Amino acid sequence: MTSQLFLSLDSELIAEFVDKAERSVCYAAPGIQQAPADAVVRFARRHGPELVTVLLDFDERVMRMGFGDLAAVTTLRDAGIAVRSTSGLRTGFLVVDDDGYIFTPIARYLEADRREPDAPNAMRLSPEQAREALSRLSPAAKAVAVAMAKTPEEQQRIREQAVEVRSDDIPPAQFAAVAQRLEEAPPVRFDVARQVRVFEPYLQYVEPHLTGAAIQRRKLAIPKIIQNLGAAEGAQSRFNTTFDLIERSSELSSKHIEDALEDIRKNFTPSLGKDHGRVLLKAQKPLFEQRLDELRAKLEEFQATVKAKLKGSLDASREEIIAYYVPRVLANPPDKFRGQLLRTDPTEEDARRWLRQQLESVIPTADDLIKKMELKQTYKDVTFETLNKPDFLQSLREAFSGVDWDKAYSEFQAAGEAKSSAKPGSDPG
Repeated sequence: MTSQLFLSLDSELIAEFVDKAERSVCYAAPGIQQAPADAVVRFARRHGPELVTVLLDFDERVMRMGFGDLAAVTTLRDAGIAVRSTSGLRTGFLVVDDDGYIFTPIARYLEADRREPDAPNAMRLSPEQAREALSRLSPAAKAVAVAMAKTPEEQQRIREQAVEVRSDDIPPAQFAAVAQRLEEAPPVRFDVARQVRVFEPYLQYVEPHLTGAAIQRRKLAIPKIIQNLGAAEGAQSRFNTTFDLIERSSELSSKHIEDALEDIRKNFTPSLGKDHGRVLLKAQKPLFEQRLDELRAKLEEFQATVKAKLKGSLDASREEIIAYYVPRVLANPPDKFRGQLLRTDPTEEDARRWLRQQLESVIPTADDLIKKMELKQTYKDVTFETLNKPDFLQSLREAFSGVDWDKAYSEFQAAGEAKSSAKPGSDPG
């Protein structure tokens, strides 16, 4: 055992300490990884499971954070080792014979379960402090502390200590329920999650959407009852089965709004290619959203203009359609038209009124069109699949040439250095 006061304690070193134990082992932490669990089992086979104390926070959230592994708990239980649960436990406590340690458990979702020697996360306890902690941890640990006491007086003092940490058995039903939830929704691979988090502070995928504003591209579907009545030469460009809602050169065109949005896209959200999409630097997100808010104000002004002037354009379009089709209706009256008449010889006004009725369902009102005008932005977080594409770094460098991405990418590679063919939810590191 080490005599250092401060040390770096990870699962590998915990397993080494346990393998050297001769009298007792106590492990209390949010969860336990496979290597320490295997070492505890080896100790129990040598000396008996009654000399082992294990307290965990047996909760699926603990395992999703990477504090522990369900398979490791199963290993202990299968070996006849009592595993008790203490809800909310977040401190790590290890006692191996007379050597005790308080440590900060490692959440593999945040960092790899391998620590550098000069990065301490644990403090060594004196034998007296270790026994004192055991006496207050659990009845089983207290019994071990009594057996380890050096004098009758110390034994008596330990017996008089009150257990401060509540722990409960893990019923089979609770174990099965947690196992089922983890099987139905397995934890992420922790090395992958760590890699993604390297770029999360820098990047976010985003796509601004302008909808409903381009009324110059809106077309009306001519009702089938009248769409096949013929086409005049002068209106051939607009009449077919559809009809342009307004002239493309109309002052109601949204081109100035669309151009402004395209400038925002180019300035803030360069594309990394069709396989990646548009990316925004999070540092510029406030300014990006400010520019979108400014464009929304322009969109509101445009909506007001549309509302004031569109009715006249819609009425003109309706009358143009009617004027175009009136002669054709009179020349070859459809039965649906005839069936609405009290006279046998329809007049021009009859044809206009009937055509107007047919167009009511296809020509929107100005209010309807304005309601559909909206500027939104959709954000998506980076994913491992995207980050791990071969051309990602090069695309990023080209899109944001003023940023040094080498440091971030080296961290990305280091965070995934332990990646292997491990199953989802497992992590060699």
